[in-house]
Amino acid sequence: MVQQIPLPAEASAIDPVLDAARADHTHEIAPDLAYRRLGLVNVVFVGRPGAGDRNWVLIDAGLPGTKGLIQDAARERFGAEARPSAIVLTHGHFDHVGVLEDLAAEWDAPVYAHPLEHPYLDGRAAYPPGDPSVGGGLMAAMARFFPRGPVNVGARLRALAEDGPLPVLPGWRWLHTPGHSVGHVSFWRESDRSLIVGDAFVTTAQEAAYAVAVQRPEMHGPPMYYTVEWDKAKRSVEALAALEPERVVTGHGQAMAGPAMRDALHRLAREFDTVAVPRTGRYRDAPARAEDRSAYRAP
Repeated sequence: MVQQIPLPAEASAIDPVLDAARADHTHEIAPDLAYRRLGLVNVVFVGRPGAGDRNWVLIDAGLPGTKGLIQDAARERFGAEARPSAIVLTHGHFDHVGVLEDLAAEWDAPVYAHPLEHPYLDGRAAYPPGDPSVGGGLMAAMARFFPRGPVNVGARLRALAEDGPLPVLPGWRWLHTPGHSVGHVSFWRESDRSLIVGDAFVTTAQEAAYAVAVQRPEMHGPPMYYTVEWDKAKRSVEALAALEPERVVTGHGQAMAGPAMRDALHRLAREFDTVAVPRTGRYRDAPARAEDRSAYRAP
């Protein structure tokens, strides 16, 4: 069974009164940073309200069937005809690219991702199978049935630049945080110490359906059932903790902020082998690597 690091209520970055009043159903944690929960996963909106056409960015693209929810939030937040300047991906698992093809085509938007994720995004390769033996809970048990791709946005696909900055996200830089997937990335803004981590770590017990439903704040490593390189996942969490973020937005669970969040993140980094890494499992001792192509399966 998965272990957890509890987070106190004061670690939350969200004012529930403001949340309840937001017409776009997003949680705003900075003037230009908000996310919307779509069932078991979050999508992130970067840009000030009312920014208008091509003046904001969508990070990740949710579950299948959530296109209308994402578009509704975008219209409410940025304007009726406001398309993003780009869609940027933390990685390409099914719950982060569920409506990517439709949104990219409808918005005529480029899609940015790490080059190691491109085979999953241009039709060349599927992800390794999920591992239902790790983590316990219904979500983990269903892992073998989750879609493994690929999707195909090859005509719009762009590689993240080598040196870290993001032209479509001024003030932000990307960080390669592999482990959960070989080309997983996170996004960091030094000016206010904001961090968007995808599934490098999460703030709910993603393996368990009950925890996904109630969203009790806890600090966790990446979802066990889809993590293929545990040694790299540990180094990624250590690197993210060393940034000393003020606020974090994860792919699953509530956004968090402040000293309690940082303390829990540092504890996760220190105790990663105990609290995050499964004792057994498909990828525990036989990781799926980009280096030997074992991370890429036939579509």
